[in-house]
Amino acid sequence: MKRFAWLLPFVFALELLLAAQQPLAIYVIDTEGGKAALWIAPSGQTVLIDSGSPGARDLDRLMEVIAVAGVTRIDYLISTHYHVDHVGGLQELVKRIPVGTFVDHGPTVEGPVAPGLREQVPGFQAAYAEVWAGAKHLVVKPGDMIPVAGLDWRLVASAGAALKAPIAGAAGAGQSNAACAQTQPKDITGDPENGQSIGSVITLGRFRAADFGDLLWNREIALMCPENPLGTVSLFMVSHHGLNASNSPTLVHGLRPRVAIMQNGTNKGAAVDVMQTLRASPGLEDIWQLHWSYTAGIEHNPPGVFIANLEEPATMAARMTAPPGLGGGRGAGGPPHVPAYWIKVTASADGTFTVANSRNNFSKTYNPSEGAR
Repeated sequence: MKRFAWLLPFVFALELLLAAQQPLAIYVIDTEGGKAALWIAPSGQTVLIDSGSPGARDLDRLMEVIAVAGVTRIDYLISTHYHVDHVGGLQELVKRIPVGTFVDHGPTVEGPVAPGLREQVPGFQAAYAEVWAGAKHLVVKPGDMIPVAGLDWRLVASAGAALKAPIAGAAGAGQSNAACAQTQPKDITGDPENGQSIGSVITLGRFRAADFGDLLWNREIALMCPENPLGTVSLFMVSHHGLNASNSPTLVHGLRPRVAIMQNGTNKGAAVDVMQTLRASPGLEDIWQLHWSYTAGIEHNPPGVFIANLEEPATMAARMTAPPGLGGGRGAGGPPHVPAYWIKVTASADGTFTVANSRNNFSKTYNPSEGAR
């Protein structure tokens, strides 16, 4: 074997080259208005953004996709914030698959530290501290990087703070954001944890994606005005399930995504004005959704081929024609949608990416354009 030792550096270099040529895969998992997305880097390292709601429904769906993807370990689990539809599955998930590093924004601003605001998952902070105590734990701030081999994974929002220095080399970064002048702050009351959400911009060569959890409207303005520090992206994971407490024109139009993917439910998200903001964004080609939305209705849902989970036609017809206040369909506590389909994104360093619907096997490839992001 010693006489072949000289080959080892070449074998190692070949392995690195092959890894660099592998695509990025993103599985957007249906948690019926919650959030969970599995990212698999070209290196094979894995990142899970959020873990859905408590109970077997979302955990089984997560594990199904993890199995389909051939994943045996989560290298980084990012909890964007501590709401039930984002961290509810975490405690059971870690019993089913190893997690290397837990990533969060630091202590909650709700629950035990905020009188009058309940902890949405009872006892979560104490239980979570026990979980990450046996692994690695990162509390991140804007400007930090997650060391995922082969990707530039940059944190741009966390714990209410926002990145201000432009991202070097990103197209459009540091330029004035024209949408700021047309966007006014909103008086948003409610759960403050949303505004603590971790925001990420992920880059693989000429492909760029952005995910902001449930970051709120005014936090988006603070991030994107008066200059846009992030530049433009290929893919936008629509914030806050498509609710209009988020998704301001300053964010959406500043990012100028080609494709938007919405992690909504049948009765959650896909607000009409959000759909209009998305469609008015310069350069947007398509909106993909996890669910047909009764909120968006006939006029604003995308064509069915872009929607992973549909209602039965009879159910949809009954709901759409019911008198106000008498509609059916699944709301809180309703039965789960079975089967649950996911959306998959496959992206290459040259900027080409394909989005696929697991329900109907429809896919569309987006080729890099001149001056691609």
